[in-house]
Amino acid sequence: MEIQVVKKVLDANLTVANQNRDRFSRHCVFAINVMSSPGSGKTTLLEKTLTRLAPEFRAGVVVGDVSTTHDAERLARSGAPVVQVNTDEFGGDCHLAAHVVASAIDRFDLDQLDLLIIENVGNLVCPAEFDIGEDAKVVVLSVTEGEDKPVKYPLMFRVCDVAVLNKIDLLPYLDYDRNAAIDYIHQVHGGMPIFELSAKSEAGFEGWLDWLRNGIRRKIGG
Repeated sequence: MEIQVVKKVLDANLTVANQNRDRFSRHCVFAINVMSSPGSGKTTLLEKTLTRLAPEFRAGVVVGDVSTTHDAERLARSGAPVVQVNTDEFGGDCHLAAHVVASAIDRFDLDQLDLLIIENVGNLVCPAEFDIGEDAKVVVLSVTEGEDKPVKYPLMFRVCDVAVLNKIDLLPYLDYDRNAAIDYIHQVHGGMPIFELSAKSEAGFEGWLDWLRNGIRRKIGG
C-alpha cells in the first residue's frame, strides 16, 4: 500500500511536470534546474551567470529555499525578475515539486524570457527525485566538498545532464583530488560534461556560458 501511495505522488508530479514542459516549449523558454548541496557556491555561480548573459538574453529565476529570501535578494540585484519559494510554508520540503514550480512561473510573463533558472533547495537527495519540467538538470559540486560525493549521492549525478565543479581557485590550498572527483562522476554518469570553474574569479566560465547559450538558442530557434 505504501508503494502505491508513493507511485501516485510521483505520477501526479510527472503530470504537472509535463504541463510545465509544454508551457516552456510554447513560450520558447530554456529552463534549467540547478541543484547542489549547501555551500557549493551555487548562488554566486548564478549571480555571475545572470550578469554575463544579460546583454544577450532575458532571464528569470525561481529560488527555492526552506526559509529566508537571502539568495533571491542577491540574484535580484542582476536586474532579472526573481520569484522566491519558501518551502517551510509547505512543511519544509527539501525540494521543489512540479506544482510548486507551476505556481511560481505563473508570476512571470514567459513571452519576455529566454532562460528560466530554477535554483532548487540545497541538498543532493530530494531534488533529484522530482521532474519539474525543465529542459536540463545541472548539479553543482565544489572542491571544498568530498571527492566521493558523486558515489555517495549517485541519483543526483545519474539524472543530471551536466556537472559544474566550482571553486577551482581554491585547489592550490586544499588536499583535494580533482581527478578522483571527475572519475567518481563518470563512474555514475559516463561521459557527463563537467565544467571546471571558479564562480568567484570567473576562471573557466566560458564553457559553462557557451553550454547555456547553445541551449537557449536551440530553444528559441536562433
